[in-house]
Amino acid sequence: MIEVAEGQCAVVIVAAGSGQRLGHGVPKARVPLGGEPMLVHAVRGVLKAGMAGQICIAIPAGDAEIEGICAQLAGEAAAAGVNAFSVVEGGADRSASVRAALAVMGDAVTTVLIHDAARPLAPAGVFDRVTAALRDGAKAVIPALAVVDTIKTVIPAELPATGAGVEKVSGTPARHQLRAVQTPQGFDLAILRRAHEYALTLDEVTAAAITDDAMLVEAIGEDVYVVQGSTHSLKITSPTDLLLAEAMLQGPLRPRWVEG
Repeated sequence: MIEVAEGQCAVVIVAAGSGQRLGHGVPKARVPLGGEPMLVHAVRGVLKAGMAGQICIAIPAGDAEIEGICAQLAGEAAAAGVNAFSVVEGGADRSASVRAALAVMGDAVTTVLIHDAARPLAPAGVFDRVTAALRDGAKAVIPALAVVDTIKTVIPAELPATGAGVEKVSGTPARHQLRAVQTPQGFDLAILRRAHEYALTLDEVTAAAITDDAMLVEAIGEDVYVVQGSTHSLKITSPTDLLLAEAMLQGPLRPRWVEG
């Protein structure tokens, strides 16, 4: 039995992604960043935030190397006072991975944060803002940043000489209403479980269109609150993202990246 103190928060780290776009030929969680696997940075960020009573990592099935990394991290977590540390096999998609982790939450856990291993530099301040909103009564909280680019919606189109493969603008949303969403996302555990039960009723096309846990919670009619995110919480999906993260960790401007 996983023992977690009454009212403590659990953190799920989704680390089952393939990482194909990074070009390293290994799962994203194992891609090196600053001399350490990306997953190591993500877990240490959670430990630094100091709010986790339980940590659960969803990893690719049968990946012995990631299992070894997790064993090392379990020792670091125990040294930091987090003894409830578990690893589950991720599923075919993000929702399945999260559901696998939710199945092993400690009985006393009432709130859970869902975090991406692909956002390994999320600062403690973001975790603090999300958990503070949960303590204040919110049932679902996401960190986000204001969008600085003009965003267009498009539809397929074609031109006489160019042919197909071009698009035509169908609308321009008001930029002041747009937010770029990050993780960790925080939830009341009972509500998140209900949202994932709902996800199992969706057809394949509808389910594929859901890209984060907040969308599921929205779909069952619950309010989702937004707190300030961080430029540190960039999602590493391309080689350019990885270069930027490396620069943030090791470059000559590193002191300027200190952020809460």
